[in-house]
Amino acid sequence: MTSLSVEILAADAAEPITSAGNAQLGIAVLAGIAVIVLLITKFKLHAFLALTIGSLALGAFAGAPLADTIKSFTTGLGATVAGVGVLIALGAILGKLLADSGGADQIVDTILARASGRAMPWAMVLIASVIGLPLFFEVGIVLLIPVVLLVAKRGNYSLMRIGIPALAGLSVMHGLIPPHPGPLVAIDAVGANLGVTLALGLVVAIPTVIIAGPVFSRYAARWVDIPAPENMIPTRPSEDLEKRPGFGVTVATVLLPVVLMLVKALVDIVVDDPENGVQKVTDVIGSPLIALLAAVVVALFTLGRAAGFTKERLSSTVEKSLAPIAGVLMIVGAGGGFKQTLIDIGVGQMILDFSESWSIPALLLAWLIAVAIRLATGSATVATISAAGLVAPLAEGMSTGETALLVLAIGAGSLFFSHVNDAGFWLVKEYFGMNVGQTIKTWSVMETIISVVGIVFVLLLSLVL
Repeated sequence: MTSLSVEILAADAAEPITSAGNAQLGIAVLAGIAVIVLLITKFKLHAFLALTIGSLALGAFAGAPLADTIKSFTTGLGATVAGVGVLIALGAILGKLLADSGGADQIVDTILARASGRAMPWAMVLIASVIGLPLFFEVGIVLLIPVVLLVAKRGNYSLMRIGIPALAGLSVMHGLIPPHPGPLVAIDAVGANLGVTLALGLVVAIPTVIIAGPVFSRYAARWVDIPAPENMIPTRPSEDLEKRPGFGVTVATVLLPVVLMLVKALVDIVVDDPENGVQKVTDVIGSPLIALLAAVVVALFTLGRAAGFTKERLSSTVEKSLAPIAGVLMIVGAGGGFKQTLIDIGVGQMILDFSESWSIPALLLAWLIAVAIRLATGSATVATISAAGLVAPLAEGMSTGETALLVLAIGAGSLFFSHVNDAGFWLVKEYFGMNVGQTIKTWSVMETIISVVGIVFVLLLSLVL
C-alpha cells in the first residue's frame, strides 16, 4: 500500500535468510502452516499467537537462525501495521459512527419502505453491500440480523430468502473490497494500486453478489425452510435516539472514501502525468489515509451531530470503536510477520521456480493457495495474508491491472467453503437458529459460490486486461 512498506518488504526479500533447498523449504512451509492450523483448530489458540509461533516454527524448519527469523517476523509485523493499521482504525470509527448514530438503520428503513415482494431480496443485497463497505463482517451481521428477522417475520418471507442476500452482500465486501483488512494487506503485499483494485473489485463484486445472493437464495429457501427465531431479535442500536441522520447524507458519507479513491484511480489512468497539478491533488485526497480520514471527520458532523451527539458522546463513540479492533490489528500484523518470514527464507523464489514448470495461471494458483489455507484455518483474513505472502513474487513484472486481479483472486479464495473452524459459521448458525447441516447447506454453499464465481470473473477480466 504505502511505498515505504513496499520498499521495506522488497529490500528484505532481496536477501534470503537461509539457503535451504526447495525440498526443505516446501516441507518447512507445510510444517509452519500445519503448526498454525493445529494451534487454531485443536488448541483454540488466538490467531495472533498461532501466527507468531508458526512463523518461528517456519524459520526453524527451514534451518534459518532464530535471530534472523525474529528480525523477519518483527519487520513484517511493523511494515504491515504501518501500512494498514491506521486505515483499519479509521474504518472502525466510521462503522461505529454509522451504527450508533442510527445512520445504518436509516439506510435500512428507507430502502425497505420502498421494496416489497420479489424486490425484497435485492433490497437486502443493496442494504448489506452499502453498510458492509465500512463495517467488519461480524459487526455488519450484528447490525443486519434484526432487520433480516423482522422483515422475514412481518412480511412472511422465508428466512433464507431474506438472509442469504444480506450475508452475501456483507461477505463479498469483506473479501474483495478495501478498506477491509484482508484486501488491504494483500494490496500492500503485492504492491497493487488500491484505487484500481477497488474499481475492479466492484466489477467482480456486483455479478458475484447477485448470483450468490438473490439467485442462490431461491434454492437455499427450498433446502432450508425455517421461520425467524423469536428469541434472536435483539434491540436495534438507534431505538433510544430522538433523531437520526437523513438517508441521503448517510449514504454520501459512507461512499465518500470510495468516491475519492476511485477519482484518484481514474485520474491516474486518464492523465498519467505525476507532474500534473490535478493528478497531484487527486493523489493526495484519493490516498486511503486521507480519503478515510476525510470520511471520519465528515461523519462526526453528518452522522454524530445530526443524531444529537454531544462532544463528549462523540469522543466516547470514537474511543469505543478502537478497543474491539485490537485483536484484528494484532492478527493482521502477525500475518504480515509470517508473510515476511516466508519471503525471507526464499519461499517466493521457490514458488517462482515451480510455477515456471506448471501450466497453472498465476491468478488460479493464488486462488488455490488461499482456498487451501482458508479450509485449514477457517479464517479469511489469515488465508488472505498468508496467500499474499506466498504469491507476492509472482506480481513482479505484472501490470497495474494484473496485480489488482491477483489481490482479488486471493480474496475470492479466502472465502471458500466456511465450515466448523470458522467463527462466522457459528455466528450465522446461532443467529438464524439452524443446525450444523442446515448451516452447511446455506451459508457454507453460499460462501463457496462467492469464491468460485469471484475467481471466474477475475479470470475473465484477465483476458480483457
